[in-house]
Amino acid sequence: MPAEPTGKPDTYHLRFLTSIGEVNANAWNALAGKAYPFMQHEFFKALEESGSTTAITGWQPYHAVVEVGEEDERRLIALMPLFLKDNSRGEYVFDWSWADAYQRHGMDYYPKLVTAIPFTPCPGARICIAEDQDADDIYRLLSTYIPEQAQKLNASSWHVLFPEKHECDALKALGIQPRTGCQYQWFNKDYDCFDDFLGRFSSRKRKNIRKERQKIQDAGIEFELVEGPDITPEQWEKFYLFYQSTYFVRGRSPYLTQEFFYRIGKAMPENLLLVLAKKAGQYIAGALSFVGSDTLYGRYWGCTEEYQFLHFETCYYQGIEYCIEKGLKRFDSGAQGEHKIQRGFEPVLTWSNHWIGNPDFDHAISRFLADEEKYIRRYQKEAFNYLPFKQEDEKKGQ
Repeated sequence: MPAEPTGKPDTYHLRFLTSIGEVNANAWNALAGKAYPFMQHEFFKALEESGSTTAITGWQPYHAVVEVGEEDERRLIALMPLFLKDNSRGEYVFDWSWADAYQRHGMDYYPKLVTAIPFTPCPGARICIAEDQDADDIYRLLSTYIPEQAQKLNASSWHVLFPEKHECDALKALGIQPRTGCQYQWFNKDYDCFDDFLGRFSSRKRKNIRKERQKIQDAGIEFELVEGPDITPEQWEKFYLFYQSTYFVRGRSPYLTQEFFYRIGKAMPENLLLVLAKKAGQYIAGALSFVGSDTLYGRYWGCTEEYQFLHFETCYYQGIEYCIEKGLKRFDSGAQGEHKIQRGFEPVLTWSNHWIGNPDFDHAISRFLADEEKYIRRYQKEAFNYLPFKQEDEKKGQ
């Protein structure tokens, strides 16, 4: 069971927000910082006001904030994004089998509480705490009262998705069990150019990448990299057509509305990079990334014409070149995609934490997670063997 707070509970005021607009943007951003763009107040506001995160879409805002002080002079000292969810879409830490098990036993898995960045499987801070506060007390407070609130809402569980490792460890110590995952990320080893990066590859694999890039050039496809302030309304409109296409081919509606992209374009342009592919003067594909203080986050992509290796060039190689040019240290390309390994993206572990209200299911899921972690760690170790780097570099990477 989660531990009780050791501090003085009456000094903390924990409240839940059904809209990001209920908290001052400057106060929120002062805690969230600018390094990781997805925690900015503007990002959540764009999601909410564009209709992308609502009760209708299954992402009802329910953010948790902790304040201190008298009622008229309370100061925000901690925050955590939180959503009341009636599905598991757009999370990328898959618990569909858990929901099915609940259903087979005549129980409701939904609603549930989820601490996450909607539709964004990019690890980062999930609990932001003022520097003058005792972080351990805040973790204890949340690990006690979030489950209590879940029970009041008849929510089966609380899930913290893609936190930083120290957050995962802190919650684990308080009884919120951890889960391990694996993604693929590119790391800048102070490269001077793309060829410098390819210099780490074995000869055969280096030739493969050059052939892929040459194939795109031979097709007459050119690229424009447009940073946020320079993205035109026409380019946003084209990009949204590309983004929609990735969902329509699967018979699904897109998670994000067109209005969302217009809003982030105005609210946080300094955090955006749009890569557009053009053939014969017409845009045919695009990829949108977010730019943090030292990391490029690849997020959305789509195309209206199919060409071999177009996805790799638009989503990966152009992004790598941008990271090298701007001195960014990492390229987080999102969830899944084993094909990234042979293109120099290294397997890295990711984390989540899970509180399950039903004791029997909590015990069963705990056993599952322990077995899953062993598999994930073996997989990560084996995946290093498929990196394209020369043997001596592969050993260094491990």
